[in-house]
Amino acid sequence: MIETRDLSVSIGTREILRDVDLRLMPGQITGLVGESGSGKSMAALSIIGLLPPGMQAEGQVALDGRNLLTEPEIALCRIRGHRIGMIFQEPMTALNPLMNIGDQVAEVLRIHQGLNREAALARARDRLDRVGLTAPRFPLTLFPHELSGGQRQRVAIAMAIAERPDLLIADEPTTALDVTTQAQILDLLRGLVRDENMAMLLITHDLAVVAGIADRVAVMQQGVIVEEGPTEELFRNQRHPYTRQLFAASNHQPRLVLKPAEAKPLLKVEGLVREYPLPRASGFGPAQSWRAVDEVSFHIDQGESVGLIGESGSGKSTLTRAILGLDPLQGGRITLDGQEIRAGRDLAPKLRAQMQVVFQDPYGSFDPRWRVERLVAEPFHLTGRPRNWREQVAEALYDVGITGDAMRRYIHEFSGGQRQRIAIARALIIKPRLIVLDEAVSALDVRVRAQVLDLLAQLRVSHGLAYLFISHDLSVVRKITDRVLILENGKIVESGATHKVMEAPEHPYTRRLIAASPQIPEGWIAHE
Repeated sequence: MIETRDLSVSIGTREILRDVDLRLMPGQITGLVGESGSGKSMAALSIIGLLPPGMQAEGQVALDGRNLLTEPEIALCRIRGHRIGMIFQEPMTALNPLMNIGDQVAEVLRIHQGLNREAALARARDRLDRVGLTAPRFPLTLFPHELSGGQRQRVAIAMAIAERPDLLIADEPTTALDVTTQAQILDLLRGLVRDENMAMLLITHDLAVVAGIADRVAVMQQGVIVEEGPTEELFRNQRHPYTRQLFAASNHQPRLVLKPAEAKPLLKVEGLVREYPLPRASGFGPAQSWRAVDEVSFHIDQGESVGLIGESGSGKSTLTRAILGLDPLQGGRITLDGQEIRAGRDLAPKLRAQMQVVFQDPYGSFDPRWRVERLVAEPFHLTGRPRNWREQVAEALYDVGITGDAMRRYIHEFSGGQRQRIAIARALIIKPRLIVLDEAVSALDVRVRAQVLDLLAQLRVSHGLAYLFISHDLSVVRKITDRVLILENGKIVESGATHKVMEAPEHPYTRRLIAASPQIPEGWIAHE
């Protein structure tokens, strides 16, 4: 058993964690839930001894009678990876892009066990097989960029379990994954805990994921564990007000907005084809191509919200890039309000200004060297910057609930939810007619997500916006869209009113997606 007792973390006079007690038992999964900034990741970093410089930890992290908080760094280096493994949220940043996957997993074994490269690679092969990356399809010579998001996460898991640690810490391991890949990863983690008899601390903001996998749950608010207990018991009783607030936010339903009865088509996609060339099998072999989008047709009316759902690799991003005029077409036609969209410089700036996009990671889509006023004003390059541009920036920020004093600050000074609001303000500044929301709320905790969904519903009315909402979270799509499109291997296999498709899916692929979506068991939450 690994146990924290009265664990507290501070930076200067500010307390980050206060008196955190956790008992992590072998063969048991403990879920740690709470909002962004509640201290979940800081608790994990305290346990593994990776606190940022300047932070002070007090109390105990007990392992075999030793307090890890008092151990020297050289002793902690022997424990990390060997006794305690950690899976980070974003595998692409946790993996070395210059090393193949075999060497990355083998590195753990060579450092801790002193194995030679050949023996370490043989063990690495076994660990990668254990997480589902089996030979010969996944040779050790592959690099991270050659794998999908779910496959990269499996490599990160293989590295974390290479030494069969006593404790596995998983920090939001499925946030960016589609529902079927998420289900596979969660099944994998559950099986590892059972087969290896390890303890696992699962950090997540998704209550449905916790319900499906965790034995116990701890709820953290502002660095304090306010409630803890067996999963089903905690879900049914919810003794603390903060716990009840989290569950209410998880089930929050934004006010449904119906499109105007006489709405005209705004975006038309007709027979869209997008192909990518493949390497020739031989020097004189025929040229081959891969069809990422295959004869796709649909429309979005003025003021309508349409969801686009599919697994990773289904063609969602390729289709989106074509709609935004960023990728050329090999067939078909896209029109916005009757004007054809062509990729490249042929697309008139005024037409491009009618479409804006909100990305999944707002921090990654902003230049960290610019102040907020310049970031939000960036789309004016399409329409020309007006003399009163600062007033328009302040108005756009006000529309999304950000005060005007934010204009002179930098993006790193804001929380994740605030950054996403600023990203929406940037999309609104030139008054577009269509906004593409690419996984815009997938990385947000449940309370911030509820606020952003309410904001999007409100802006849809006040600004007359149409949305193309791309998401792998079916519960979010159900709450904010009128119609939904299901994309599989570049083809739309099912479409229709959102409630109809979700409640009575006709295509096997749609049924598989819905079945894979995590859900809190019926009856676990008492409705007042």
